Amino acid sequence: MQIAMMTDYALRTLIYVAAHPERLVLTSEISDSFGISRSHLTKVVNRLGHMGYMKLKRGRYGGGLALAREPKLIRISDVVRDFEPTFILVECMNPVENTCKLSGNCGLQRIIGRALRTFIQHLELYTLADAMEGIDAEALRKPLLPIQPEPKKSRSAK
Repeated sequence: MQIAMMTDYALRTLIYVAAHPERLVLTSEISDSFGISRSHLTKVVNRLGHMGYMKLKRGRYGGGLALAREPKLIRISDVVRDFEPTFILVECMNPVENTCKLSGNCGLQRIIGRALRTFIQHLELYTLADAMEGIDAEALRKPLLPIQPEPKKSRSAK
């Protein structure tokens, strides 16, 4: 199972902003810190704002992002549900595009559906405050360094 890229970005954005409660955070900071495309991140930030997780203050000078609620009031399960509205893990779970010949004749949909419910129930136990444990806010601000290729080994070193 894999959550969508936008869900991952939403969770990382919330953690980054929560790690800097004393000030407004710039989208460019988050983009640089995590190596995320600014255009993708802008979409995520706008959704977080529309969903009530963030306050967005526009403006070249003085603009930025802040949490709209305390971290202890933001459930990880809510963010995941909001960014993953369908959770179609196998074709038979999609009522519109299901062409599986086994639909209705096997237990896969029931088994995977139960696993998905268990996953969400587990996420309901945690808030953004829990995800913040051990976060070093200053380390988050450092941009990712590009991955350096390993030096080529000399053929003569056999």
